[in-house]
Amino acid sequence: MIEVNNLTTSQINKQFLKKIAKKVLQTEKKKIELSIALVNQSRIKRLNKKYRNKDKSTDILSFFYGDSAELIICPVEVKKNALMFKNSFKKELTKTLIHGILHLAGYNHEITEKKAEIMEKKQKHYLSQFLK
Repeated sequence: MIEVNNLTTSQINKQFLKKIAKKVLQTEKKKIELSIALVNQSRIKRLNKKYRNKDKSTDILSFFYGDSAELIICPVEVKKNALMFKNSFKKELTKTLIHGILHLAGYNHEITEKKAEIMEKKQKHYLSQFLK
């Protein structure tokens, strides 16, 4: 089951997010229940401070609880990244969601450069499937 809760005023295509999440989870052979919450900057900043000891907002946080998981996404931060990387909001949101799911699947770009390369390659592969 994949649930999407938009707690912001941003217009988000929930079905598109569910489609991406379902495909990536199936391909990565992760059988989990996933909750995706879209939140404002102050909420994601509080969560980032509480769980990662980083006192700033971010685009996504991933939480894994065994057979369930939660992704917290901040559309405002995604929009900022889209501008910075010269991407559309849709592309940046897709990239962010895939990135979070790959973390849930066990990939971690923060350990070594080799692991970062592996995760980046996977991310690009999935992104190319959804944005043709």
